[in-house]
Amino acid sequence: MSGRRREAPGLFSFSAAVGAGIMASYGVEERGCPHSLEFRVFFKDDKGEYISPLHDIPMYADAHKDVFNMVVEVPRWTNAKMEIGTKDPLNPIKQDVKKGKLRYVANVFPYKGYIWNYGAIPQTWEDPDHRDENTGCCGDNDPVDVCEIGSKVCSRGEVIQVKVLGTLALIDEGETDWKVIAINIEDPDAASYKNIDDVRRLKPGYLEATVDWFRRYKVPDGKPENKFAFNGEFKDKNFALDVIKTTHEFWKALIYKKKEGGEMNCTNATLSDSPFHLNQAAAKAIVDALPDCGPANPIPADVDKWFYYEKQ
Repeated sequence: MSGRRREAPGLFSFSAAVGAGIMASYGVEERGCPHSLEFRVFFKDDKGEYISPLHDIPMYADAHKDVFNMVVEVPRWTNAKMEIGTKDPLNPIKQDVKKGKLRYVANVFPYKGYIWNYGAIPQTWEDPDHRDENTGCCGDNDPVDVCEIGSKVCSRGEVIQVKVLGTLALIDEGETDWKVIAINIEDPDAASYKNIDDVRRLKPGYLEATVDWFRRYKVPDGKPENKFAFNGEFKDKNFALDVIKTTHEFWKALIYKKKEGGEMNCTNATLSDSPFHLNQAAAKAIVDALPDCGPANPIPADVDKWFYYEKQ
């Protein structure tokens, strides 16, 4: 069973079962005050050494069973738009910023914040120079996003193991932005889910709500509705697995400098043959340069408002 343990202010550790009796452990160290521009969540391995959640956590938890690691960026029902800092050294989780202000997703009726545990599959990269043959659009320069549909509300920074069920192809401002649908392997009902049709059968309305959420979530910011490839239809498990494996190959080209990544930060602590590898002294200096963890700032009052918007 997975667990979360607080070790000290701003320090947490997670453990998760992977396969038969195998445990993978990760910890997080928070810096700065939550809901501030300086807030960061750095990751540590089971030795307490700093790692990048994007580059150092393996993509697979169990390759033989197609079980993947997922880094939880946003717990279900919350609004803060947290994400892996792809441009920052060690890629800590931080809150997205637009025009100098922290970003929160609006509650577009009838939804409250994110309607799944939202995160990313490590060691994947949607190459912005690669035009996808299915969508006709290039990648969004981020790892592959995951919408985890299980019953547990996860914690920010938790690393869980998921079974992939399918994917949705969001076209976000002209870029391909895959949204993988998955379920935590520790969910009590995980064995009942084998493909995307099982979600439609066992959680009626959830897939339709997912499309609706992604279509409309930027409208309160004054942007138009998002569009989708495949007329907003979900692709099945095998299609999703191909997407993940392809983006993993893109990531490998990036991390071994066979492909230029622009502003993407590739510093890592475990890939000794990567030109971006750094030692723990350098990693610790990156973390120590930020302020210690402090009390959370208040969330702006308008974050709790419900936004009413008639579907187009």
